[in-house]
Amino acid sequence: MKNAGTILEWVLRIAIAAILLQTLPFKFGADPQSVELFTKLGAEPFGRIGTGVIELIASILLFIPRTTWAGAGLALGTMLGAIVGHLTVLGVDYPEGSGLFYMAVAVFIMSAILLFRNKAHIPFLKK
Repeated sequence: MKNAGTILEWVLRIAIAAILLQTLPFKFGADPQSVELFTKLGAEPFGRIGTGVIELIASILLFIPRTTWAGAGLALGTMLGAIVGHLTVLGVDYPEGSGLFYMAVAVFIMSAILLFRNKAHIPFLKK
């Protein structure tokens, strides 16, 4: 059963990082669609670049066993912001047909699972 848990954690780490990392060229490359999205949110360019940096850091931290919890926490918080942005300003299907909202929800759920599974490693929660 321990092997199944280890496999699950690696699948979650890889899936989260893959989704986060695939958006970075658009954020860092100032893709017009990415610029438009963050402009609508009132966060261009600092929100776009800052989000990219946070997602890159989260992706790296996910693969370091002692900091997996921190990577999952950063991804969770970042995706919460994305979800709120979609629900309040952008709309669920923005940009049309992109699936960004659903990817944010998927990363949020996977990050929550990974964070819960690594709660024993969170320094400020230790007794």
